[in-house]
Amino acid sequence: MYSVTEKNSQVNGITVSYEVAGSGPWLLFSHSLACSKAMWQPQFEALAKSFRVVRYDTRGHGHSGAPDGPYTMDLLADDVKGLCDALGIEQCHFVGLSMGGMVGQTVALKYPDLLLSLTLADTSSSYGPGALAFWSARSQAALKDGLSALIPATLERWFTAAYRATQPEKMAEVTQWIIDTPVAGYAACCMAIAGIETTARLSQIKVPVLVIVGADDVATPPATAEIMHAQIAGAKLVVLPSAAHIASVEQPVLFTAALSSFLYDCAAP
Repeated sequence: MYSVTEKNSQVNGITVSYEVAGSGPWLLFSHSLACSKAMWQPQFEALAKSFRVVRYDTRGHGHSGAPDGPYTMDLLADDVKGLCDALGIEQCHFVGLSMGGMVGQTVALKYPDLLLSLTLADTSSSYGPGALAFWSARSQAALKDGLSALIPATLERWFTAAYRATQPEKMAEVTQWIIDTPVAGYAACCMAIAGIETTARLSQIKVPVLVIVGADDVATPPATAEIMHAQIAGAKLVVLPSAAHIASVEQPVLFTAALSSFLYDCAAP
């Protein structure tokens, strides 16, 4: 059985909270908006058997620092590079879901030598011309009314109706993740998401890429995943049935199986 080490490091002007487990090639997990490193528990446990796994709280989330924003994707990517430098990570596999996938795209483009592979789960490379207005409104709503007001609509986007109805304990846990997110950090990360626009540059990514999406994801639907898949030479696309936006939580077994297969292929000699 592996042991888990929870630590804090000073990175890029803030405290970054993270956990490390296992041994082998480095594997870094980046979570969704309004979540924390806790969302990766099933994958963290499974993959620590073969990899040295790191899951961290993004700036503005969990136990990491939450300075006033707005933030940018470049800033969040710089945080990843800083954390890797602090841990002595020269290269790693990177897995990001939703906002974490946007961070991963930015890392791959800004620090191409850092990644061994990239997994983009339930994420997007662009939100189009209305992005700034949409995310500004959500950011301001959070600052005005707090995150509790956003919980019902968030859970509806994140999980299928069937899952919400049959998993009350998990819904309570996820609700707590949202409540625990610093409002200033949420609002600042909304503005980072608003600026994602990598579609035209995705062809520059040369490492192996896995794109995963829930078949029922309405936030970043399969059509969005197909755009990213088409832009990256050799990328693999997996659509998970009966899963919405947070597919790693709703379908942990299927998600972990797809991810594991991809990572083991990447690690094979």
